[in-house]
Order: sequence, then C-alpha cells, then structure tokens
Amino acid sequence: MKYAVIGTGAIGGYYGGMLAQHGTDVHFLLHSDYQHVNEQGLRIDSINGNFNVNVDAYAKPEDIPLCDVAIVALKTTNNHLLEVLLPQVVKQTGIVVIMQNGLGVEQVAADILPRASIIGGLCFIGSTKIGPGHINHSDFGMVNLGHYKKDESAAGITPELGLVTEDFLACGIDVKPIENLCFLRWQKLVWNVPFNGLSVVLNSGTAELLRQHDTRELIKAIMLEVIAAANTCGQPLSASLAESMLVNTETNMQDYSPSMKVDYAHNRPLEIHAIYQSMIDRAALSGANMKLAKMLAQQLRFLSRDEE
Repeated sequence: MKYAVIGTGAIGGYYGGMLAQHGTDVHFLLHSDYQHVNEQGLRIDSINGNFNVNVDAYAKPEDIPLCDVAIVALKTTNNHLLEVLLPQVVKQTGIVVIMQNGLGVEQVAADILPRASIIGGLCFIGSTKIGPGHINHSDFGMVNLGHYKKDESAAGITPELGLVTEDFLACGIDVKPIENLCFLRWQKLVWNVPFNGLSVVLNSGTAELLRQHDTRELIKAIMLEVIAAANTCGQPLSASLAESMLVNTETNMQDYSPSMKVDYAHNRPLEIHAIYQSMIDRAALSGANMKLAKMLAQQLRFLSRDEE
C-alpha cells in the first residue's frame, strides 16, 4: 500500500522512517523541515541501530499522490488542519491511522472521511525530535493498532487492521493488533495523565518524579482516579494496573521527558484538551468527578496561558 505521513516529528518520523527504510512507498508532508529532509533525508538515532533514509518529501499536500493509508502523527493541537489535509492525501475509502495521544481523537478523521477506515495507534515509545529531520529513539517502540468504532465498542481484528499490521511487521515495527481500541486508549491515559502533566508542572523527568516518595504517591493517586473513571465509563481496568505501571517505568524505562514537557520547553501548545479535557468530560457524563485530573489541567492551562 502507498502511505502518507502527516506530521514528521518524534512519532511520524520514526515509524514513517522505518517503513521507508524497508522499501514501503511512503510520502512525507513537512513544514519547517521540508528543505532539510528533501536534501538530506531522515536521520533516526535508535537503540536498535542508527540509519539515514532518503524519502519522498513534500511541502504541499496537493503534491502528494493519493495514498491508500495516511498516518496522522500531528499534535492534536493541529487537528484543525486535517479537514484540508486528509482529503488531499488519502483516498475517500482509504485507511487513516491516528498516532496521537488522548481520548476521542479518531472522531476528527471519521467526520472528515466518513467512508474511510479509521485505526487508532497507541505508541509505547521513547522518541524525541532533536533537530530538523532528526529523531532520537531511546526506548521501547511497540505500537498497538485498533479499528475505531463510533460507539466505542470492540471492533475486533478487521481486514484493514490486518493489512496495516502486516506492513508494519514486515518493516521491523513491533506491532500488536487489538480488538478494543477504547479500552487501550483509557489504559494509556493511566500513564499519560500523571506523567505528562506533572513533568511540566514540576519540571522533572520520569525518574525524578518517581524517586521522591510524595510525587510517586501523587502519580499513583492520579492513576487510580483515571482507572476509576475508566470503569465508570464501561472500560474495566484493574486497580493493580497503577502499581504495575509505576514499577515498569522505574525498572524498564530510562529517565524520560514526556512529550508535553518537550512541547512546553519549546513554547508549543500543550495537548490539554485531548489528554485531559476529553477524558474529564467523558467521565463527568458517567457521574465521575476527576478532581486531581481537573486540578492538573488547570495548572497546565495557567502555565501555558491556554484559554481553551
């Protein structure tokens, strides 16, 4: 299949780069990095081996040939651009893979391309863009792929999901197809909500946050709040997930600056709505009041002077 990558940063640059390196037909839409990548390609510094790959780079979406699959790896704060971008790069009945954090992010693409198959990609990876067309992959790399359904029920392993999974596996990407996308979205929020927000508010990486007893306990309390909200919303997460995530982060993950901390350091908008507000609103409709998540979102808005 022919792929388009929208958002060639830490996520789109790494996974798109892996696809391109193994011979997949991939077309990259770039903005500020276009000239650099067009001339020098993508550079991936990876724990699995460094590589450079020359790629088909484009500055304008209308120049990209119509593709079978679009990988959306923009920050959710730029999702307003998709209404113009998606119809120009992917077929109306194509596949859109949303590699973004948060809850309900697939709905944007589903509204724009109602006949397309929408797949959510949950990336468990330590990856950072450190320069023009230059990605540093420091940890993990697995991605879960699940087919999106508007009612958020389990879609199972669909043919479209199978096709993308096969392509990813053939290119050395650690991928696992999942039957229930919404369940996994909530599960990832258990980690993202405390670590992303607290890394900004307390100006600390994951290791320092876990080293201090008080902040470790705060992280766990926020995790348990997210788990309780997930259960209220019909996604049965176990309370034991909180401690297992803490232990896994402590023992298996290098000190890491979550994406929100990197965005804040570079004066970029923070993904408060996708990671926090969508979840808080969804939980409230089911009767759950997420006090800790609300407070963290309010602090992030103050720091970022976000008026949303």
